Amino acid sequence: MTLLQGLPPVIARGTRLVVLGSFPGVASLQAGQYYAHPRNQFWPLVGALWGIDLAGRPYAARLAELRRRGLGLWDVYARCRREGSLDSAIEEAEYNDLAGLRRRAPELRVIAHNGGESARAMRFTRELGLPVLRLPSTSPANASWSFERKCAAWREAFDAAGI
Repeated sequence: MTLLQGLPPVIARGTRLVVLGSFPGVASLQAGQYYAHPRNQFWPLVGALWGIDLAGRPYAARLAELRRRGLGLWDVYARCRREGSLDSAIEEAEYNDLAGLRRRAPELRVIAHNGGESARAMRFTRELGLPVLRLPSTSPANASWSFERKCAAWREAFDAAGI
């Protein structure tokens, strides 16, 4: 297995909530875009919370809207070895500089982990002294949660961060 490199952070100085995934799936790595798999619910979910069609916009416009509203994206792992897209297949993972989140985003209020694998890094993100939440994964592999139930859980994080 080759060593895979993750995506750069989408974090601005005005970021108030950062959502941390585990590591981009194959579709995201190929596209060079966060949450690029067509069945991943991230873009439709955030769009539903804000009452806009994010999924229908070009990727650059989606990112601009996230930055404008104070939402940041990143992953807990910078690099890893993995075949396929499942978190359970991640091996030899190297962490991103999670300790530097507050330096990158001085207005940061809340850190949210998108799913269980990402939440394994909560021991690091809690050290930043901010509220840290575990959100239900937007991955198509998380079919046990309905879209509406995911929206309700994610809304709490957005409300806590004031976005």
